[in-house]
Amino acid sequence: MSATAFLAMVRKDLQLFFSDRRSVIVSFAVPIFIGAFIGSLTNDMGNSSRPMRVKVAIADLDNSDISKAVIASAQGDSNLTITVATAEEAREQVRKGSIVAAVIIPKDFGEKAGNAFFRGADVKKPELAVLFDPSRAMEAGMVRGVLAQHVMQSVAQSVFSPGSASNFAQRGLEQIERSDMNPDQKRLLRDMLTSVQRFYNQNGSSATQRPSAGLFSMPYTVHEEEVTSGQRIPYNGYAHAFAGMGIQFLLFAALNLGIEMLLERQRGMWKRLRSAPISRYTLLAARATSATIVSLMTLLVSFGFAMLVFKVRIQGSVLGFALVAISCSTMAATFGLLVAAVGNTPGTARGVSTLVVLVMVMVGGAWVPTFVFPEWMQRLTVVVPVRWAVDGLDATTWRGLPLSSAIAPTLALLGFTVLFGLITVTRFRWEEA
Repeated sequence: MSATAFLAMVRKDLQLFFSDRRSVIVSFAVPIFIGAFIGSLTNDMGNSSRPMRVKVAIADLDNSDISKAVIASAQGDSNLTITVATAEEAREQVRKGSIVAAVIIPKDFGEKAGNAFFRGADVKKPELAVLFDPSRAMEAGMVRGVLAQHVMQSVAQSVFSPGSASNFAQRGLEQIERSDMNPDQKRLLRDMLTSVQRFYNQNGSSATQRPSAGLFSMPYTVHEEEVTSGQRIPYNGYAHAFAGMGIQFLLFAALNLGIEMLLERQRGMWKRLRSAPISRYTLLAARATSATIVSLMTLLVSFGFAMLVFKVRIQGSVLGFALVAISCSTMAATFGLLVAAVGNTPGTARGVSTLVVLVMVMVGGAWVPTFVFPEWMQRLTVVVPVRWAVDGLDATTWRGLPLSSAIAPTLALLGFTVLFGLITVTRFRWEEA
């Protein structure tokens, strides 16, 4: 009788779910829509082959050969989109948010930078002003790093180029003679600068020879490689977006399950069930089973759409993906039962549980990856089931990791399932308190 009642209750719940076509459409369509939207915003973040094209304005108050060289070098950088503007125009563009940063090259920058190149701490170094949008501080940090490269390259190129090399080198020699450094160091520096002078005096005046052209540049190049499963498969940001949004809507669907159970209790339906030969365990197990089935179907339909439309692939273990998906669905189902067990009234339970779900998906990495969180928060989020679900789905999809990567998330999610189930069984009441 118990097994028959259990199957009958599961069948009844599924029939009620599929009888409401609007509810079915919303359950499947909303996570797909939100996942597609979030994925479209974040997908290009993982494409290392595509230049960032950060918008930067440069105001040149110096108008020297060195400042012009800095601008020309920056304009050739594939990661920057450079516009030349006045200082006021550049500041206004940053204030409006139309560009990421503005660089103001001060007057006499070339002269002071050339002198500081040889004499270091003995002279006051020129100061570049970098104005940036505070909401895009990460991109501004990249701009500072790229700018340092172009400034160093341009200053070195100008300092050691014909026409200016002798001027700066002669000043360096004079400064060395006046300094109180070690005699051996003086001799070595004097020999180096004198050699530079002789080199350019002999070769720099030729119109057909430009030994300084291209002589100074960054002493290395960078080879970038995306590391996932070891295969050369491009990163697909839609995989993480659909994982996060899918889990979020599983929890909200489970929340609605708990609210519906509270409404049924309020209407006296549980009293009638209690009079029948149905135990609380049968009732809870049937609801958990039907909710798990619906949750799993929702998650699989969402990922199926992502695979067909956005080319999301399970690059890792298919079995691992299935284990994480099933354990995530059971966790969501028991969470809904937990809401019904600890909630007093549908109204109060809805408000509190909605807040709990939003906090879980926020700190669990469903909205943004957890690596952007402070280190202490990253350690704290391991107590949130959403963190394990997202990490498990990420591991078996775009990261392309083997079955072993899904074991820990699966066990953690099953642990939360058992925890929620135990609390539900101990706190379940047939009638309102």
